[in-house]
Amino acid sequence: MKNTHIKTELPGPRARALIARDNAVVSPSYARDYPFVMSHGRGAEVWDVDGNRFLDFAAGIAVCGTGHSHPAVVQAVKDAAEHFLHISSDFWHEGQIRLAERINEIAPMQGPVMSFLAQSGTESVEAALKLARHVTGRPRFIGFLGGFHGRTMGSLAFTSSKYTQQKGFFPTMPGVTHVPYPNEFRPLYAGSDQGRAALDYIEEVVFASNVPPAEVAAVLVEPIQGEGGYLVPPDGFLQGLRALCDRHGILLIFDEVQSGVGRTGKMFACEHWGVVPDIMTLAKGLGSGLPIGAAVAKKAIMERWPRGAHGNTFGGNPLCCAAALATIDLIEGGYRENAARIGDYFMRRLRLLADKYPVIGEVRGKGLMIGMELVTDKASKTPARALCETLLNRAFQNGLLLLSCGASTLRFMPPLMIGESDVDEAVTLVELSLRQALAAGAAPKN
Repeated sequence: MKNTHIKTELPGPRARALIARDNAVVSPSYARDYPFVMSHGRGAEVWDVDGNRFLDFAAGIAVCGTGHSHPAVVQAVKDAAEHFLHISSDFWHEGQIRLAERINEIAPMQGPVMSFLAQSGTESVEAALKLARHVTGRPRFIGFLGGFHGRTMGSLAFTSSKYTQQKGFFPTMPGVTHVPYPNEFRPLYAGSDQGRAALDYIEEVVFASNVPPAEVAAVLVEPIQGEGGYLVPPDGFLQGLRALCDRHGILLIFDEVQSGVGRTGKMFACEHWGVVPDIMTLAKGLGSGLPIGAAVAKKAIMERWPRGAHGNTFGGNPLCCAAALATIDLIEGGYRENAARIGDYFMRRLRLLADKYPVIGEVRGKGLMIGMELVTDKASKTPARALCETLLNRAFQNGLLLLSCGASTLRFMPPLMIGESDVDEAVTLVELSLRQALAAGAAPKN
């Protein structure tokens, strides 16, 4: 099957020229999987500079939840830009106040919250860590293997989805102890209940022999682990983590940077389990593409921060606040429910694909945060790394933008406004790309 939307070889001549220019002047640290050079986008469709059209199921790493250039978001940004582009956080403006009020209305904390606005997920995590240290007076933290929380030095201390992210940057912030995240597909703990085993490991091993719980300020965890493989925790794990933190006077921080703002079919992923955090971090989908993040905490916690304890220059930027307000309206106005409904449809389609191809080990997720793990065979569950990489590149050649995570998991994080026809097109292209990758002999090479 030839995709008639692809009109040139990939990359095309204009894309090649721009990539050559980039190589001369842009940091080589950016990890780019394939040569897509964007021209423009609308909804779930994007076009490269050579006029080739792609279906975008990466959405700028789960950022463009309302689709590319949603008219309501664009108009909100234009309206804000006509008034002023910036006023530092030394002063006030209504957009920042309105956004904090909206977050207070939708936050899962079951009580009043306060927000510290930032520009990114990693800065939101840094704020959460500083807040936890400040209010508890404790120096230590618990994080999870496979987690991704950012690349600045505090958040990097927790990030452990790939060793390359920390390679060359030791020492990072001290005081972080990592424990395995529960993984039901590839168990790391003995026993069948991986969630219970993870909690017991913290209590009976880490706290008993290595880390005094009275010195732990917070546990930082993704309710659904993102870069680590789109791992959905077993029921009871987050509830148990909440109880563990309560027993020891430890704050519970949920990193909802990737899973929040409607991505999983609920406003926040933690709502699937009814668990309330003390602090929550947001970014990615909050601004539909504009750079904004937030550390959100129970008011009783954040109000203990004194004047000057933390700050920034660009936090609460008026354009970003306007985009975030429009985004929340769209998510609450139907996109959250659409993510749940279309996510169920998408999972059914992918599981039918898994029935046909033994190299698809598992399909998992919530809403439109879906992972498809590739294996050499279902018995051994050995990660099929080469197959995943080849499939990713074949999908690009066939007109579908995807990203991977974990050892060999394709992740699907399309805009939340997609319909069944978009899913049908994506699944068709995934199957085509998988057949091509298998024909190329990618599966055995790991």
